[in-house]
Amino acid sequence: MRVLIDTQALFWWYSEPTKLSRRAVSILTEGSNTILISAGAAWELSIKSALGKLDALSLIMDFSTYLNEEGFSELPIAVSHAVRAGLLPPHHRDPFDRLLIAQAQELNVPIVSSDRLLDIYGVIRIW
Repeated sequence: MRVLIDTQALFWWYSEPTKLSRRAVSILTEGSNTILISAGAAWELSIKSALGKLDALSLIMDFSTYLNEEGFSELPIAVSHAVRAGLLPPHHRDPFDRLLIAQAQELNVPIVSSDRLLDIYGVIRIW
């Protein structure tokens, strides 16, 4: 199964895995699953780190190596993802989450996330 992991869940996986649900941990550790990490997650982590909102500098400075070590796959941002994110109804105002929603919709993959607002958009949320 292919799944997209949201930024908060990725950060918890890196820094505080006990904050993840058992189901999320099960999905992330199942070797046959493909875990997709959006380029938007790297962007969001970088911004929040630069603003002092997250202590994620060690993660983002070697992000690609970290993803490779974890066996996660990078998901680039396509123009179609950006357009879809911009056209989504404004239930969720966070642009990074809107991008993840758009990517999940276009790829027809579930999102590992604790954010219940994602449910409004009809994506399958795993938590």
